[in-house]
Amino acid sequence: MKKQSKRQEEKGGFPQMLSRLFTVVGFVLLLSAVPVMADAPVWFKQAAIQQVPSYPKDVPAVVLLDEQQVTLGSDGKLVTIENYAVRLLNSDGRGFATASAYYLVSSGKVREIEAWLARPNSAIKTYDKKSVIDIIADTDDVYNEGRLKIIDASRDVGEGDVFGYTIISEDLPLFYQEIWRFQGRLPTLNSRYTINLPQGWKANSVTFNHEDVQPRVNGSSYTWELQNLPPVPPEPMSPSLINLVPRIAVNFSPSDSSQSVDRAFADWLDVSRWATKLYDPQVIVDDSIAIKARELTANAKTEFEKIRAIGNYVQNLQYISIDIGVGHGNGYKPRTSTLVLSRGYGDCKDKANLMRALLRSMNIEAYPVAIYSGDPTYVKTEWASPRQFNHCIIAVKVSDSTESATVMNHPQLGRLLVFDATDPYTPVGDLPGYLQGSKGLVIAGEKGGLSEMPITPPDADLLERQIEATLSPLGELKGTIREVANGQTSTAFRSEVRGLSAPDYKQAIEGWLTRGATGARLVKLDQNDRQQDAAFDLNVEFAVPNYGQLMQGRLLIFKPVVVGRRRAVSLTEKSRQHPIELDSGMVKETAVFTLPTGFVVDEVPEEVNMDSPFGKYTTKFEVKEGKLHFTRMMQVNRSVISPDKYNEVKGFFAKMLEAEQSAVVLMRK
Repeated sequence: MKKQSKRQEEKGGFPQMLSRLFTVVGFVLLLSAVPVMADAPVWFKQAAIQQVPSYPKDVPAVVLLDEQQVTLGSDGKLVTIENYAVRLLNSDGRGFATASAYYLVSSGKVREIEAWLARPNSAIKTYDKKSVIDIIADTDDVYNEGRLKIIDASRDVGEGDVFGYTIISEDLPLFYQEIWRFQGRLPTLNSRYTINLPQGWKANSVTFNHEDVQPRVNGSSYTWELQNLPPVPPEPMSPSLINLVPRIAVNFSPSDSSQSVDRAFADWLDVSRWATKLYDPQVIVDDSIAIKARELTANAKTEFEKIRAIGNYVQNLQYISIDIGVGHGNGYKPRTSTLVLSRGYGDCKDKANLMRALLRSMNIEAYPVAIYSGDPTYVKTEWASPRQFNHCIIAVKVSDSTESATVMNHPQLGRLLVFDATDPYTPVGDLPGYLQGSKGLVIAGEKGGLSEMPITPPDADLLERQIEATLSPLGELKGTIREVANGQTSTAFRSEVRGLSAPDYKQAIEGWLTRGATGARLVKLDQNDRQQDAAFDLNVEFAVPNYGQLMQGRLLIFKPVVVGRRRAVSLTEKSRQHPIELDSGMVKETAVFTLPTGFVVDEVPEEVNMDSPFGKYTTKFEVKEGKLHFTRMMQVNRSVISPDKYNEVKGFFAKMLEAEQSAVVLMRK
């Protein structure tokens, strides 16, 4: 199941998305993108002379016009004319001087793509078909029917220039549903979406992230328009761009509703019925499936152990996406379970389907779940559409004997254990943080529909840290750090060690040490990945010369916080426009310092005890038998906090940072 790649659904981020592709084809573009002199369309000339407001210096460009005109023909094809013009405000905007047309080879084509560049006091340059390159849309796929036609003028543009293009494309729509995003991060002066329908057809829309946008209607032609949209600046810990900018979802259908069966949906139950017809026939349980399931679960004693054994096997199958017939619905249809088993690879929906078949052979029922991977708040209940999803996971029906934080109670299907067989780092019993709390479509025919995925409590992701260290009279600190990471915290540890070479991983740990203790030296490092238990052990031996500062020969000062937080919170702006998103987690740390001979504790920082709706932070100091015991606990609750609470959140983390920088004072006896 693929995220839609059309430009209107990727606006604002596509220069970054295409950078990898441009690296490969840059030389070709350099040779081919030779502009010629020709006349430009009237709309572009008008846009090029348009006056623009002043914007902050960090705004790289302004969109003058962003328009789509979509026409549904009598042959069932959608013909789209896209007009786009952008003015560069500084050199950082050069990446926006790119035209990109997405199409599926099985059901669509780009009829025309042409671009223009207007410079002050200079003739308009035209980029015609000789400037176009055609490349695969997703280079990670073995085969993908999605392709891109690209014109890149980024090397030619400068401050004050206007770049624009027209793309004419056709497609055979799988659904009578369209999406239009009115802007990306750039300010946009005029954004317009028009759909022209055959006589007797009608359209309606749902608006997100903005007051309801009503169309202008002329017969069977509908136009939605917004003007003078301000820039959307990036802010740390902010919702994704797609949940900040205004967008509409458009449904269109003929007066004869029978013509729109499986193309437009009345509600989420309707979507479940449609998807079930695609998924259920692909679950084939034959001898090969049954034998494999028995082999995998030979040593399993409980229901959970059986599910875990099968889940672990499917999870470790190679992820390979081969997209064929996407334009005819195959992007939503898994391959048969027997085929996936025999080949030993598949994409997300293939893995979910195979796991479903293996479980069914053990008399355990399961259901595929369509979901959006990337932002838990993306899917909107108001718009029943498969187009809101880009990923597939699985929900396994379990008895009361199976206990897990990732079990949800479904009103029709009972207790369901949710698992992502595609994520290589998260075991059965846990769920990736970016999926927790998401709305997913449980594909179960008449009993299916949209459901909210489980959210694990902060202590499920607990990081326990124990530090034992000895401080010398001259301030050298030697000791050990033992960490046990659980849940999604262990996932971060696991992905780091697997994603880096041994030398690079060692360097990463050294960097973590030196951020908290300047000059720290890594003496010994070992780790133990217990993925099946959703845990990861990290053991470090370290030494830091001059960690404590000796003053006047009688005072020794040092920070009890030896290592900092791995996930930094950066909230330094004076004000805030967008909500703050916090991920859940918990850290419990105990540090025991053996004090240098001849020194006693003279002063410790003031203990902290903060408690808020979104988190807690406490510190405590205690001296026992010549040793200083320091404990701290941080808990953050998964939250979306409105901008008017920004100072409260900022103050919470600022006070935490202040506490972490505070020092203990020792005095010579």
